[in-house]
Amino acid sequence: MKYRYKIGLLFIFLGIISCDLEEEPYGFYSEDNFYQTEADAIAAVNYAYDALTYLEYSRAIFFLGDLATDEIFPKNDEGIDVQNLNNWQVSSFPTNRILTNFFKYAYIAINRSNAVLENVPGANYEENFQNQIIGEAYFLRAWNYFNLVRAFGNVPIHKNVVETLDQTAAPLSENLDEIYDLIISDCQQAIELLEVNQRLGRADKVAAQALLAKVYLQIASAKENGVSLYTEMDKDVNSMYSLAEQTAAQVLEGQSVYGFEDDLLDIYDVEMPLGRENIFLLSMDRSGTIEGDYSKISKLFIPYIDGATIYLQNPNGTYTPSHDGWSVFNTQTEFYNSFNDNDKRKTELIVDSVYNAQGELSATYPGAIVYPFSRKYIDPNFIGDKTSTKPFLLRYSDVALIYAEAAGPTPQAYEFVNYIRNRAGLDDLDPGLNTDDFRAAVLHERKWELAWEGNRLYDLRRFNIVTETVSEASGLSSEEANFYPLPQREIDLNPSL
Repeated sequence: MKYRYKIGLLFIFLGIISCDLEEEPYGFYSEDNFYQTEADAIAAVNYAYDALTYLEYSRAIFFLGDLATDEIFPKNDEGIDVQNLNNWQVSSFPTNRILTNFFKYAYIAINRSNAVLENVPGANYEENFQNQIIGEAYFLRAWNYFNLVRAFGNVPIHKNVVETLDQTAAPLSENLDEIYDLIISDCQQAIELLEVNQRLGRADKVAAQALLAKVYLQIASAKENGVSLYTEMDKDVNSMYSLAEQTAAQVLEGQSVYGFEDDLLDIYDVEMPLGRENIFLLSMDRSGTIEGDYSKISKLFIPYIDGATIYLQNPNGTYTPSHDGWSVFNTQTEFYNSFNDNDKRKTELIVDSVYNAQGELSATYPGAIVYPFSRKYIDPNFIGDKTSTKPFLLRYSDVALIYAEAAGPTPQAYEFVNYIRNRAGLDDLDPGLNTDDFRAAVLHERKWELAWEGNRLYDLRRFNIVTETVSEASGLSSEEANFYPLPQREIDLNPSL
């Protein structure tokens, strides 16, 4: 893969840097020849979504959300940037390309969203169509700023399209209130404009509600647990918990499209991306021509075994084929052992044995399988390295656990947690827990239910327990553990930073 690095911050926002083999311009069309038809508006918002599928951005979901936690660790020969991220040495090596690219592509997506927000309202479109396009742009801007603030804390805010070099030199947000107020407002605008309309790779009203619930919980939990910068926010903890509960309830009770899947494997069935559980997924398909259109995410989680097709045993005794992988993300032994032995999220969603085409056992863990691996990213119809596996960005069970944590130990909250536990083959959660113990129990449930989905680090950060949970992070200050440093390249290029 040929990587091209930016020459200046302008290139970030104009989006002309690509990881593709062929040089391709990523600038914006001018108003003189674009935004004239509905097809133009659809192309513009798809262009904003497209930034999320860039190789460096889609993989960063796991590099940032899971790697530097108690879930996984990298293989020994992974690159220095991966090792430094895993070992919490990014402050000593601030040129980490994983963080730099994450930052860059988030702002590319933001700038493309801003282009839609500036140009579509003035175009002559039918009202419902226009509302949909604008609503999705608000969602995407909120989504990317939420990713940035959880990763870095205060970041520059751009509400308009960046078209000239001098417009790139925005200062950091004054405080977290400034950036979260924008995220909340954008989510509310998206909720107001969008309808419930499940489509692969696109956001709808429920996705905006789910994101807003997640935002409210992030603020409430982080401030309550004394996370630096959040403690200074002008937001009341109880009000934020209440808003998280109310907004999550709108997802859980206010529509009939999304809901729980009864079978765990159905959630992750690559041929069922529009199942009831999946609120927001990326639109990656094995038929694509470049990575980003198709996915290699599965290769990151599956170990290298013998280079041939492997077969996974299903609960009904049948077998599912898969390629083997690159052993990039190795499962932590203690994390694997933290699951109850009867938990289907362990017995059905974590693989410790593989078979040949005749159903004969061919490799086990420990042994030829060097670590038990997640089955959440399996495509039985893979084409070489090309798969349709996708990151699970917003999921119904996540929202149910957001509701439970925000509400505390109410009967309804217990009901949602117990459904998730019972589906996994476990007994009900201990009754009669106080609020603190109940929220701690929900955090544990999130650890098992949302494993390998890019959530773990952010959960540890908002509970302010990174240093006590991740051995590599011990000795760091609270601020070092809860926020990555801004990429050095951005500091060098932006005098306002």
